Amino acid sequence: MADIIEGVHPTRMELIEINKRIVLAVKGHKLLKEKRDALMTEFLQRIDQAGGLREELAETLNRAYEDLIDAEARMSIKSVQAVSSSTSEVGGIDITFGNIFGVRVPKVVFTRAEGFRERYDMAFTSSKLDESVDGFERALKQVLNLVEKEETIRLLGEEIKKTTRRVNALEYVLIPRLYNTKRYIKMRLEEMERESFVRLKMVKAKKERERAKQSS
Repeated sequence: MADIIEGVHPTRMELIEINKRIVLAVKGHKLLKEKRDALMTEFLQRIDQAGGLREELAETLNRAYEDLIDAEARMSIKSVQAVSSSTSEVGGIDITFGNIFGVRVPKVVFTRAEGFRERYDMAFTSSKLDESVDGFERALKQVLNLVEKEETIRLLGEEIKKTTRRVNALEYVLIPRLYNTKRYIKMRLEEMERESFVRLKMVKAKKERERAKQSS
């Protein structure tokens, strides 16, 4: 006998319940496949985005370092270090969370400190230092954006694996088992109907023989 649901009884009520479970399982399987496909679309989009962000980050850092080296050449390394040591942090980071098809994903935002530019005297610094500062600030934002994307990719990947396992469990285990159980119940009901029919015919034949004896 094919794999069936344990503890099942071959009754018409059980057959009705199995049919209901089949409908729910098939519907659940369809919804989970749609969710998995949607997650895969989001996953692949963010992988493409992350690849582009890495390239942008590398370019931004290269330019920022070039501007910093140029500023050191114009102002001297000690002057640049003095500006750096006398300047506080450029800002902070806010982390919130969004939702993608039930997956809780991070949203990382850079918040720039107010009056940052006023914390060093721009009149006595090279414009290349300002360009370098801007470049490193852009790089920081890109790093945070990349971190957000890569963490989202990781979380989406985990959810895709989990959803795929559930889809496979329904498709290859539960739904076939329900259909096997349905066939088993129908087969047993048909067998019981045939047995009942045979018994009724035997009872009828016996009664007819008895009536024949009584009349003769």
